[in-house]
Amino acid sequence: MATKAIEIEGLFKKYKDAEAFSVNDLSIAIDKGEIFGLLGPNGAGKTTLISMLCGLLKPTSGSFTIFGLSYKDQSSEIKKIIGIVPQDIALYPTLTAYENLMYFGSMNGLKASQLRVKVKESLEKLGLEKFANKRLDTFSGGMKRRINLIAGILHKPEILFLDEPTVGVDVQSKNVIIAYLKELNSNGMTIIYTSHHLIEAQDLCTKIAIIDQGKIYAHASPGKLIEQTPNAKNLEDVFIAITGKELRDVS
Repeated sequence: MATKAIEIEGLFKKYKDAEAFSVNDLSIAIDKGEIFGLLGPNGAGKTTLISMLCGLLKPTSGSFTIFGLSYKDQSSEIKKIIGIVPQDIALYPTLTAYENLMYFGSMNGLKASQLRVKVKESLEKLGLEKFANKRLDTFSGGMKRRINLIAGILHKPEILFLDEPTVGVDVQSKNVIIAYLKELNSNGMTIIYTSHHLIEAQDLCTKIAIIDQGKIYAHASPGKLIEQTPNAKNLEDVFIAITGKELRDVS
């Protein structure tokens, strides 16, 4: 029986003055070692759900555990075993790549001697070693994305939360990022991934959940979802079949 990385039971979230729940009676279990894609249209509840799992938002009701740790009374222990790579670049533009990574690594409790080695190895792995002492505000979008990813995994989290990790990047950077994520996963890291790049998700993810209006409407491997959906040739066809063609503009 697979070890559960995340178990969610009856989770609700309603923002103050909102008419509807952003997350509505959601229950799901995610196995250890998955690359788990959480997909949905704008406003579906993806970011709200991830924010609760990362400890950035409190649920209205319901519960969840991460590797058996309850968010209600073991939140500090949970924070030690998760990594977060947000969609927005969470780095200091006037610091160098090396300075940024040393800072964020130290925030996660890594000692300087150990951290220097990890930073050097990670920069080399993602093709950035020759830019280590360049300021972030001189970097391209793809280079910033790669540094953003490194900052989230220096402490070797058991679970990595990724929000649109390849948005706005060049093809070469995208390929390097995807290859690195697969390597991290092969070494035991569970990855929770959100994206609007459905073909990328189809290739990368071992399991997919499609969320809309705060609820899970489908949950299986990409291949299974395609197989179960009439006339679907790819994950994009599945997504449209479940969520519809109506625009989901939000402001």
